[in-house]
Amino acid sequence: MDDIGTRQRALTLLRGGAKNATVARTLDIPPGTIGAWKHEDRARRGECPDRVHRPLCPRCDGRGLDEAAYAYVLGMYLGDGHISHPRQHRVPSLRITLDDAWPGVQQEAIAAVRAVFPDNTASWVRKTGCRDVKVYSKHLVCLFPQHGPGRKHERAIVLEPWQQEIVDAHPWSFVRGLIHSDGSRIVNWTEKTIGGRTKRYEYPRYFFTNTSDDITRLYTDALDRVGVSWRSRRRATGAQDVSVARRDDVALMDRHIGPKH
Repeated sequence: MDDIGTRQRALTLLRGGAKNATVARTLDIPPGTIGAWKHEDRARRGECPDRVHRPLCPRCDGRGLDEAAYAYVLGMYLGDGHISHPRQHRVPSLRITLDDAWPGVQQEAIAAVRAVFPDNTASWVRKTGCRDVKVYSKHLVCLFPQHGPGRKHERAIVLEPWQQEIVDAHPWSFVRGLIHSDGSRIVNWTEKTIGGRTKRYEYPRYFFTNTSDDITRLYTDALDRVGVSWRSRRRATGAQDVSVARRDDVALMDRHIGPKH
């Protein structure tokens, strides 16, 4: 259905702030049609920099978003990701650097990036001892509005309400992304002699280290949400270490995170 009157009514509702799904239900028109009309209208008015025929954006066009994958990628971006605008390209790129010691994490990361950007090509950039997951998209800043000049710890990092809703709905995916980027699971051990016999005792712990107080707070807020207790200390460098050490809490983290692989 594409008569001028119906299309204009849809655009009037969209320009007034109505969501794509609401307009689709009101006018009994497929959501994909509403999304296409909205994008074309925004492109004509110069509000969306992309061409009409290009990968859609969950924020600009109402395309569906794999929220669990997004929560994971958001955690990885905040932990060890970077959005750049190289001079030789018109399109910004997202890079997440991952150690070659954890090939399983690398595969999980690129799968999540591809789920978040199904119409874009995610690729590898090889470096010594690590690889970057890389994806180009003109809508990176739409999905990661925390991007800005300077380093993350030198500017405020606050989630938008829609991002917070996703993190609240998928806190373990968010925590997993942060641990896979800037965290670790280690095992401390000690030996005790009891009754003439020496026994080895192991104490697994989770650590997350970041220089940004805001990012650290997002991590601890997510731990609070899933019921994991934690402690933090500040290093001389200014970074914060957040540890999860209680046996029950480590066991809960193991069920949802586990060692890097």
